[in-house]
Amino acid sequence: MKIVVLGAGLIGVSTAYYLSRAGHEVVVIDRQPEAGLETSFANGGQVSASHATPWSNPETPAKLLAWLGRADAPLVFRFSTDPALWGFLLRFLANCRRRPSQKNGATVARLALYSRALLAELRSETGVRFDAEDRGILHIYRSQRELAKADAIAERFRALGMALDTLDAAACVTREPALEAQAGSLAGGIYSADDLSGDAHVFTQGLQKYCAERGVTFRFGTTISRIAHSGDRVTGVTTDRGVISADRYVMALASYSPLMLKPMGIRVPIYPAKGYSATVPVTESNRAPMVSITDDDHKIVLSRLGNRLRIAGTAEFDGYNAEIDRVRAQAVLDAGDALFPGAMELPKAEFWAGLRPLTPDGVPVIGRTRFRNLILNTGHGTLGWTLACASGRIGADLATDAEPEHDITGLGPDRF
Repeated sequence: MKIVVLGAGLIGVSTAYYLSRAGHEVVVIDRQPEAGLETSFANGGQVSASHATPWSNPETPAKLLAWLGRADAPLVFRFSTDPALWGFLLRFLANCRRRPSQKNGATVARLALYSRALLAELRSETGVRFDAEDRGILHIYRSQRELAKADAIAERFRALGMALDTLDAAACVTREPALEAQAGSLAGGIYSADDLSGDAHVFTQGLQKYCAERGVTFRFGTTISRIAHSGDRVTGVTTDRGVISADRYVMALASYSPLMLKPMGIRVPIYPAKGYSATVPVTESNRAPMVSITDDDHKIVLSRLGNRLRIAGTAEFDGYNAEIDRVRAQAVLDAGDALFPGAMELPKAEFWAGLRPLTPDGVPVIGRTRFRNLILNTGHGTLGWTLACASGRIGADLATDAEPEHDITGLGPDRF
């Protein structure tokens, strides 16, 4: 059958890959001139099943209050009268309670483990390269109290089959020698040996090329204006280059998904959160990490991408404004430099900001809609790279009426 995928980011291209592999005719539409130029372009680079704890957790409300008024705070809300933002925030706070947060974390963790296994298979089958570092992810802490809380969370994930080691400060430095300058300030860390890092943009473009060589059609530079529908079926996608019709449709437009769905009577509480990153040339290799690092105090992640270091973090609720705030971008770079001083050529840092499609419960929206031929595959927040392969596989299964091999309970839009 013919299937149209809306969006050529990580999720859209991954979905196209699995649809094509199953023998279907696939058309992917994106307004950008190439694949992976928006949310997937310069993220933190982590494929991190170990970071499945949602932002909506019991500690977040107190932290939000502490960060109010700080221009460089890890999370910033710009005042807005947008009812979508306030509706999102109310749902977000409801999910900060202990039981919903733990349930949501477990749902994401299972999906992330499935996705990590699929990524290994995809790499073997396609040969796609993306500056991958299969050295795990180390989450560092500077207080014993925070380390103990992290270990308690890790214990719940271990029960799901995730391999996580709790390390003291010396073991952290042994695992990543570039942390030696920080040894005196570290309490320890949580290490996930099976996680990995790599350039999501390079992966997306490599997989897009692989798919195109096998018959997938990519309509780049094509802007979608509306999704036409009649009764319980989508009839076509109206674009600036004409109407594109198919048997089935997959929505993978990240933060822009709710804008396209609202006129169809489908409301999903996805809201854009602007994230920042800095990509910097490495000048002193022994001072820059090879293991991907998450610094909980500064809310940043660092990933080695060949001879570059990617530093990413912070979130800013400012609607669909993707402009770079230099103060916030510089704060990300400064935090990375403080952690690994002398490792990078700071004047050559390249800053980026992108919109990440958050759901209030931290779980993506993958499922069927009231339109019999429309599937949603969106709302992955900060974990699009981590969940891409699983989301692509499940989205492809649902679009073709195949039974997903992964339990999709709690993923669909009906939970809202």
